[in-house]
Amino acid sequence: MSDALTHQTVLLDEAVQGLNIHASGCYVDGTFGRGGHSRLILEQLDADGHLLAFDKDPQAIATAEKEFSQDSRFSIAQASFAELEAVANQYGWVGDVDGVLLDLGVSSPQVDDAARGFSFQNDGPLDMRMDPAQGLSAAQWLADADEKDIARVLKEYGEERFAKRIARAIINAREETPIQTTKQLASIVAAANPKWEKGKDPSTRSFQAIRIFINSELDDLEQCLQQAVNILKPGGRLVVISFHSLEDRIVKRFIRAMEKGKQLPIDLPVMHVQVNSKLRRIGKAIKASPEEIKRNARSRSAIMRIAERV
Repeated sequence: MSDALTHQTVLLDEAVQGLNIHASGCYVDGTFGRGGHSRLILEQLDADGHLLAFDKDPQAIATAEKEFSQDSRFSIAQASFAELEAVANQYGWVGDVDGVLLDLGVSSPQVDDAARGFSFQNDGPLDMRMDPAQGLSAAQWLADADEKDIARVLKEYGEERFAKRIARAIINAREETPIQTTKQLASIVAAANPKWEKGKDPSTRSFQAIRIFINSELDDLEQCLQQAVNILKPGGRLVVISFHSLEDRIVKRFIRAMEKGKQLPIDLPVMHVQVNSKLRRIGKAIKASPEEIKRNARSRSAIMRIAERV
């Protein structure tokens, strides 16, 4: 069975509804994955509509080329969504995009493929890169990073309260033998973690932190959000699905800041247009339904926010 068929897209209908699709519009799927959202967007576009997708993962690019290469309405770039504005500019789309969708995190095929090194449940090479041809693997970084840097990453990106203790254990372990597999790292983290959270593997936070750091996920997200505002037309929608608090906090604060606009003295008489708000929130944050969570446990942590360009 193909990755596209085994991957269950989270908040599929809700996300595409949030884009408020116009049949002849221009849309961006910043995280193609295995094409779930892209497929549904294309179903709602006519011959004049167009969808531009992004993904770092060469396997995602291969899926896109296999399934959509004959569709003239579809284009894909093997790039981070941090390059959103530059690529959109090549199409002459800046300021003319009807919707941008971001489905953050990793896809099920990436997690389930032991060779990619994302999972602590399946033993494989400790890689974790979205694009295996770019940057350092997790194993390469852990081989040379100092203890303070490892602890900082675990604390900052994984909110791991035992970050210092785990970092020390990693340093001690690599002095004995190189840490090259996911099971090696998971065992080190588990042994160093003195208090396991109920219902959660002790390696969860550490693996999340290292993955986010290796792929510059939060930095890319912050860059992308501002670029999304730049390329959207008035009335265009920004839809973002997050899977943990660090991502959602960035998205929530960004939308709030864009909604407030310029920070002027409270007693200064100004017209609304002078505040220069860039976005307005559309509804409340949306979470997966109990039915979806029952079908796909990975949807339980998803939270979606929608904003509109003003």
